[in-house]
Amino acid sequence: MRGLPQLLSRAKRVRVGFSASEPVLAIQAGILQPDKFTQTFVQLRGLQSSNVISQAPLAAVADTDSGKQLRQELETIVGPGNVSSGESVVLQHGQDEGPHQGKSPDIVVFPSSTEEVSEICKICTKHNIPIIPYGTGTGLEGGISAVDGGVCVNVSKNMNKILQIHQEDFSAVVQPGISREMLNQEVRADGLWFPVDPGADASVCGMCATGASGTNAVRYGTMKENCLNLEVVLADGRIIHTAGIGSRPKKSSAGYNLTSLFLGSEGTLGIITSATVCLHAIPESVAAAVVGFPTVQNAVDTVVMTLQCSVPMARMELLDEVQMKACNEYSGLSYPETPHLFLEFHGSESEVESQTETVRDIAADNEGGEFQWAVQQEDRTKLWTARHRAYYADIALRPGCRSLTTDVCVPVSALPDLVTATKADIAEHGLVGPMVGHVGDGNFHTMLLFDPADPEEFRKCKEVANKMARSAIALGGTCTGEHGVGQGKMVLLEEQFGKDGIDVMRQIKGALDPQQLMNPGKVFSRN
Repeated sequence: MRGLPQLLSRAKRVRVGFSASEPVLAIQAGILQPDKFTQTFVQLRGLQSSNVISQAPLAAVADTDSGKQLRQELETIVGPGNVSSGESVVLQHGQDEGPHQGKSPDIVVFPSSTEEVSEICKICTKHNIPIIPYGTGTGLEGGISAVDGGVCVNVSKNMNKILQIHQEDFSAVVQPGISREMLNQEVRADGLWFPVDPGADASVCGMCATGASGTNAVRYGTMKENCLNLEVVLADGRIIHTAGIGSRPKKSSAGYNLTSLFLGSEGTLGIITSATVCLHAIPESVAAAVVGFPTVQNAVDTVVMTLQCSVPMARMELLDEVQMKACNEYSGLSYPETPHLFLEFHGSESEVESQTETVRDIAADNEGGEFQWAVQQEDRTKLWTARHRAYYADIALRPGCRSLTTDVCVPVSALPDLVTATKADIAEHGLVGPMVGHVGDGNFHTMLLFDPADPEEFRKCKEVANKMARSAIALGGTCTGEHGVGQGKMVLLEEQFGKDGIDVMRQIKGALDPQQLMNPGKVFSRN
């Protein structure tokens, strides 16, 4: 942790050359005071700085007298059973599914209400302790890593209720523990569904925090188009509702758009404790199809032409030949190992029939093969399950490998050139990099595989990923379409927005989080 004025004297900062008994600085009222109260001995992990070589067992921090006192304060809020500093617990809460090495928090708390989250934040602010929100941990850019230690607030374990469903208004209010699949199971009987589908069964509030989207965004939009209101706890414990208490209109011109401000803020401005999201009617008719192409260029050209013809596609997913090989082996499929489009059509029966005829003709003009249809629910489920398991299929291509999974988004007209150039760059670097994409909205991903024991291979992966992002920015796109910035794309974000743009973001954070406690070390670098 950065500083604990009265409690955690985390001035146990590891410094090269310290002896085991050399005193370090104590902290009083947030100001470093040399040996004012006690002599603290170097024994535990300190700041995650360049001169810190390794972390000691994290539970030891919470076992100090000051750590025990902090724990007692937290236990008075959430109860002893909802505070943990066990090694397995803190390790789990410091590492997401991305390649960035995580840093574990010192203590994990499991609140059961917004009011408890507020009280936790008040304690952390009083003692200058970093606060790291945690949902399901399915991110890819190191967004949950406790880079300065601190208190991790797991808002998904005990806050797992669907608070309201407004059938006639096509909206629902959910707590952070509700995932998209849980919400869909609840509303399906009413003929409704929540279409934002990033692949992983992420929490809805976590999807708001990262500005997520997914396979259905081409038709139904991203979280930014499907979120009406957020309940947020700020670092100082204040509770706000970004559209007003209980507000859920489809549009508003009242005041600043606070909902959009917190969407995609990645826990750096506050903790989302509930979200009001849009629901949609389940379409009358649904059909899915798979079609292969000789090249990625043919497949992407089909996507662009389809959109130019104003076909209201529900899903348009690109899988290149490497990804098809991985999916075949992992999911027991038997598709040709060539680039494919996975397509889905929604509407009335006549609308779906018209859409499929148009897309079939366009695909044929681009040397597409025969359409393989999945009309029954079980067939569509098998098809999209294989697509959603693409990440795990890729990891299985090279047992023991890791994946640097990155995404960009560009105007659709720029998509063919960027996809083709990225594939050439992957080949030039001698990497294995399956490619998938929600290409209907210009968003695509590469899973760049590397041996964790081979720093040179990881360097090549980073080089390819950064070039891909910079090319996207140069083409009028963005360095990330849905993964977020986290720790992995801070430099790229600064290149995209420029110094003045980043300075404005820092000023916003400074206004809402003046002590810089909310998920520090994410989105943009520190001053």
